[in-house]
Amino acid sequence: MTAIVGDPQTNADFYVGTLGLRMVKRTVNHDDTGTYHFYFGDGEGTPGTSITFFPWGSKGREGEFGAGQTQTTAYLIPEGSVDYWADRLTSEHVAYERDQRFDEQVIRFSDPDGIELELVATDAPTDAVPWGDSPVPEQHQLRGFYSVTLAVSDVEPTAETLTDVLGFEFEAERDGRHRYRSATGGPGSVVDLVETDRERGTMGIGTVHHVAFEAADVDEQAQWREAYAAAGLKPTQVIDRTYFHSIYTREPGGVLFEMATPEPGFTADEDLADLGSRLTLPERLESERERIEAQLPPFDGPPVGGN
Repeated sequence: MTAIVGDPQTNADFYVGTLGLRMVKRTVNHDDTGTYHFYFGDGEGTPGTSITFFPWGSKGREGEFGAGQTQTTAYLIPEGSVDYWADRLTSEHVAYERDQRFDEQVIRFSDPDGIELELVATDAPTDAVPWGDSPVPEQHQLRGFYSVTLAVSDVEPTAETLTDVLGFEFEAERDGRHRYRSATGGPGSVVDLVETDRERGTMGIGTVHHVAFEAADVDEQAQWREAYAAAGLKPTQVIDRTYFHSIYTREPGGVLFEMATPEPGFTADEDLADLGSRLTLPERLESERERIEAQLPPFDGPPVGGN
C-alpha cells in the first residue's frame, strides 16, 4: 500500500518509533523527484510487509477520502498481542477502538495524517522477519499485511475484477462488508469491499494512492497484464521501479491497482544491514543527486534504534 502524507519526519517517527517497523528504503518518487518515497517493513523488507509513502511536506494539498479509494490497511499481530498493542498505543497517545469482526479481534486507529490502520489478531503463518532494533519486542511485532478495505460506490464491478480477473474467492458478507480472499491464501490475501455514499475521493495528504498485489516474476506479471487488457482495464506498460517491476490499472470502482514483482528487491543498491540508511536513487537520476537533495524537505532520518 502506498499513501500520501505530509511531514516526512512525522511519518518516519510514527511508523518506526510507534509501530516498530524498519525503514527499509529511503528514495524519491521516481515520477516526482521533489518528493521522498519511504518504505517501512519488517527486518528485511519482505514482500507483503512494506507500506510506502510519498511525504508531500507542508506545501502538499489535503486529500479527501471518498469512493474509489482504500479505506483501511490492516496488519497481522499475534493473538496474544492485543493487550500489548492497546497499552502501547495508549502510551504513545494514539486514540484507538477495539472491535470484533468475522470472529477476529481488531484494533482500529489512524496515523498522524489520518491514514486508517487496523491490527488484526491471528496466529496465521507469516513470512515476516523480526527486526532486532525495533522498539517493539519481537513477539509482538507487526507480521505483515492482513487485508485492505476498499470503499466503492457499488461493490459489484470491483468484486467482478477481484473474482473474474484476479482469481479471488468470495468468502463472507457481514454488516455490509464483503470479504474476498485470494485463492493462494496466506498473509495479505484478504480484500474487503464496503459501499460508501461519498463522492469520488480526491488524491492528497491523508489518502491512499494505490494498493499493490504481487506477481511471482516478470513472466507471471505479463500474464496478469494480458488478463487486465482482456477485461478492458487498460493496464500500463511495465515500469522499472529499480526494486521491482510494476504495471498499473484502475479497476471499475476507481481504486488504482499495482501489480509488482518481488525482485530485484531492496538489496539491489544497499546491503541488508544498511537498508534505509541513506538516500538511494536509480542510476538514471544519480547525475542529478545534488539538485534532488537540495529540493527535498528536511528529514533527520528514522528514530535511532526505533526510538
